[in-house]
Amino acid sequence: MIVEQGYQPGDSLPSQRDLAVLLGVSRASLREALSSLSALGVVSVQPGKGVFVQAFSEPEQRTAGFSWPFDSHVSPADTFQLRYALEGFAAGMAAVTLTADERDVLEDNVEAMRMELRAEDFEAASRLDFEFHRLILVASGNQAMLGIITAGADIFLESQKMPFIRPTRAMETWQEHRKILRALARHASGPAQKAMHEHIRGAALRTGIVFVSPAS
Repeated sequence: MIVEQGYQPGDSLPSQRDLAVLLGVSRASLREALSSLSALGVVSVQPGKGVFVQAFSEPEQRTAGFSWPFDSHVSPADTFQLRYALEGFAAGMAAVTLTADERDVLEDNVEAMRMELRAEDFEAASRLDFEFHRLILVASGNQAMLGIITAGADIFLESQKMPFIRPTRAMETWQEHRKILRALARHASGPAQKAMHEHIRGAALRTGIVFVSPAS
């Protein structure tokens, strides 16, 4: 709507109530979308004043230097949505079944990622990222989900490289992994699922993809 209706930097958008009606979405979905657009620098949400358009490139435009080698098969957005669905559920399941040995391996992985990010070895960090998620799928005990990730390993690994194109935000991945691990270690299924969902949505945003999940 911002692009099609020619909104310019500094213009205010309609009220959130009116926007929800205009776009045919719930207020919860609208707030999540505005949060995503704010993180991308497209809008500025100012409490008590309104929502204002900022100088921006269209949200769909990919970050400079980023290329996605699987365009003929699946889009990056579709990949993140699939990960959101599968891995959120897997994290919730893993929280119930996680063993002490599996927790230790995940802790080693998270610490190794911290070291690689400090060394700015983002290729190594992305491999550790992929392994972290694979370990959670293994811990969940769901072989069907693990099989999907394994069969499409090259696609999923590429999606885990993408957020590191913004080095200044690379440590966010490690921080989110720590949050997921803390929930898993407490055997807290709901918080583990929520932390995984937040992580995958955040990774999409760091890539430049507006990722709006279905309203609960």
